[in-house]
Formats: sequence, C-alpha cells, structure tokens
Amino acid sequence: MSRVGNKPIALPQGVEVKIDGSTVNVKGAKGSLAREVDSDFDLAVEDGQITVKRPTDQKRHKALHGLYRSLINNMVIGVSEGYKKELELVGVGYKATTQGQILEMNLGYSHNIFMQIPSEVSVSAETQKGKNPIVTLESTDKELVGEVAAKIRSLRKIEPYKGKGIRFVGEIIRRKAGKTAAK
Repeated sequence: MSRVGNKPIALPQGVEVKIDGSTVNVKGAKGSLAREVDSDFDLAVEDGQITVKRPTDQKRHKALHGLYRSLINNMVIGVSEGYKKELELVGVGYKATTQGQILEMNLGYSHNIFMQIPSEVSVSAETQKGKNPIVTLESTDKELVGEVAAKIRSLRKIEPYKGKGIRFVGEIIRRKAGKTAAK
C-alpha cells in the first residue's frame, strides 16, 4: 500500500480545486495551476480534502499513486504559500543584477552571463556590502523554481578546495584539503 498516496490532501482556506476529467485546476491567493493526471485515477474533493484513489494494484498504478498525490499537494501549497529558493554566489568579484526577467551574473568568466527567467518565476538579486550576492527565486510552481535554480547553479558548480561557486543558502559543502607542504 502506498502510504503517501493514501494520505488525504488538506485544502487551506481560500483554495479552490476543480477536476475536469483528467485535469486538476487549483486556484488560490497566489495564482492558479493546472496539471494532467492519468485518467485511470479517481480524484475526489470532500470535506475540504482531496483524495487520490488508484483503480488496481498494477505496478504502474502503484508507482503513480504517490506521485500524483505529491504533485497535487505541491500545487495546493504553491497557490496558498508559494515556493522560494535562494542561491548564494561565493567567489571574489561574483555579482548578480536583475533587469525585469533577465538575470545578469558575473561569475569569474571572461564574459557576463545573461539568463532569461520564465515569467512565472519572480527573480531578485541582492548584494550587501561584505556579504555574498544572493539571488532569490519565487513562484507557485515548485517544479519550475527547482529547475531554474538548478540551471543557475550549473553555471558555476561549487569546487571543493576553496568553496567558490553558486550554492543554495544554508547548503553545507564538503571541503577537501589541498596539497600538503613538502619536507
């Protein structure tokens, strides 16, 4: 039995859910999201809760049961609270600025990197004197925020010797010792 799939999804105040065939539409204070769900699954909204029921115990249905429950739960949380990721640029001379949906970063390469951020994600860059620049991504779509953050992070991966690169705020990096001094 899927323990995640059997758990009902509680709907917070102000969140509406409409199920049209195999499409789930969730609307809340922060926006609205829609997702296609396999038509085999039975979705029901009762007493301020959404339940996901699988039709059979086939391996495929078991595999998708918890997935669809988690995806719908992420949509409900996204439209009520939203998702936020913060990236820290660690390195001498690393900078980040935003102009609308364009993020401009100086990451120690010979050129600046310009990145177009999707319109569903709001981006801001903050630089305080004496601290590393921080890029903040916010959206209702958890999947999209994570994808954009991963793309930005891949532009300059953390290196283990000095710890330079792009990391999530609060992320702990395993450091390696450098060369030892010769005798």
